[in-house]
Amino acid sequence: MTRERARVATEGWGARLLTEQSPDGNWGGGVYTPKWTSTTYTLLHLLWLGLPAGHPAALRGCGRLWEWADRRRVSETCIVSMFARVSCAFGFRTPRVTEAIDFLLAEQQHDGGWNCASRGDRTKHSSFHTSVMALEALAAADQADALASQRGREFFLNHRLFRAHRTGEIAIRASTRFPAFPEWHFDVLRGLELFAATATPGDERLTDAIDLIQAARRADGRWPRYQQYPGPQWFALEPPGPSRWTTTRALHILTWWANG
Repeated sequence: MTRERARVATEGWGARLLTEQSPDGNWGGGVYTPKWTSTTYTLLHLLWLGLPAGHPAALRGCGRLWEWADRRRVSETCIVSMFARVSCAFGFRTPRVTEAIDFLLAEQQHDGGWNCASRGDRTKHSSFHTSVMALEALAAADQADALASQRGREFFLNHRLFRAHRTGEIAIRASTRFPAFPEWHFDVLRGLELFAATATPGDERLTDAIDLIQAARRADGRWPRYQQYPGPQWFALEPPGPSRWTTTRALHILTWWANG
């Protein structure tokens, strides 16, 4: 695995993204916009592709995130979560990252999740989008076993990962499709990847989500390539049809589940 991850910087999609970095350490001409080619989202893409911690280009990019955040006094939970996650994952060390994790812990809602629109109201129902990003950030900061992370996972389990708490219906229709890069959006595969990275398999409340992943499998045993979210991308990862990337992700989840 270590040898394969080392190749991300020199071969394929990861290498192509690294060549797009500007001399100032940014990507796409901005820190958070344009979506999805800015520094924030390109760092997320490199993280999902497996770029190892400590890569100089990633560290320079993380530095640009916090410079921008300090100038704008960013306090939006979603953005702080993304900045903290990529910084922790790539090994960017600064007191601002520690402060960001403390901020996320303080922003947790009474129901165990997070919501960018809470504005201090802890009784507001949590957002699937915000909650998955906050939990990913805490996991990257080695907080997966902390009480806050456990409560956050319980929030999702209480919703069977993707269902509305009142009706039991699918809460976000788009969450049943799995683009290679989910950007800031929650989807079922992304949610299961969070659990595979931070929890043991076997909780009955995830069976609906596992069934949904299995139902998306094509007759040839692979999973399809899903259209990316609207907006510019550096390049298309794969042509329409069966997807090696989505298939690899889905099989990883099913293997994790089977080992429970």
